[in-house]
Amino acid sequence: MHLLKPFLVRFAPALLASTIFANTAVFARPADRVPVQGPRRAGGRIEGTVEISSALSTRRTVFRIYSDPGIGGVPAPPPRDPAAELHNVVLYLDGDPEQLHAPAARLESRRHGSMAQHDERFVPHVLPVVQGATVDFPNEDDVYHNVFSLSAAVGPKGFDLGRYPKGTSRSFTFDRPGTVQVSCHIHSDMSATVLVLANPYFASPDDGHHFVIDDVPEGDYTIVGWHERIKPIQQRVHVVAGQTATVDFNIPLPQGEKSRR
Repeated sequence: MHLLKPFLVRFAPALLASTIFANTAVFARPADRVPVQGPRRAGGRIEGTVEISSALSTRRTVFRIYSDPGIGGVPAPPPRDPAAELHNVVLYLDGDPEQLHAPAARLESRRHGSMAQHDERFVPHVLPVVQGATVDFPNEDDVYHNVFSLSAAVGPKGFDLGRYPKGTSRSFTFDRPGTVQVSCHIHSDMSATVLVLANPYFASPDDGHHFVIDDVPEGDYTIVGWHERIKPIQQRVHVVAGQTATVDFNIPLPQGEKSRR
């Protein structure tokens, strides 16, 4: 031991310094070598634009057989701005239900909707919801309304909510996917559509013609551009987690048809 003492005295500081430097190098690598992990996304994004290629130019005369007196005793003229039809377009995904299985929170957020009766119109005119959703039909007018549907998508008997006055609301749960035409027994020119979809991956364009469907599981799908007056337009889209797929639609509305309220 006494023979090692001079060696340790002479070389121990250098050995200690090299050990500290090596350990420091391990734990203090340059920042550009440290892998940075961002938040994991559940899926990819689909976004794009929707253009209306032509507006509805004429409107057929509408006669009411039964009508309550009120502000809306005479049907209001349809909107002339073709951009108004943007909100009647729905973009939705069609694919394997297992592949398009959505988290419970997303499903829950799509399982309730509202379609008001306002100025003797249904607002909104088109309401997309997921299968199993409950839709409220509040009456905001000074007249009675009677909301009903004979569409097969709600069963052989359809539904009829009966007459009810301003300030009250009635509801219906849509258990089957499909297109449900909604009308009013009292005001024959009132109409709307509830589009009941099999999955919650759908959207409508905003005022800027832009739409987004977020957190879509990876895979290949058909994305459908729906409007009540045309045959649905279909495109294929490939979705990759953490990336954005762009799909644009042109909706060619035929001219000379009755404008919907």
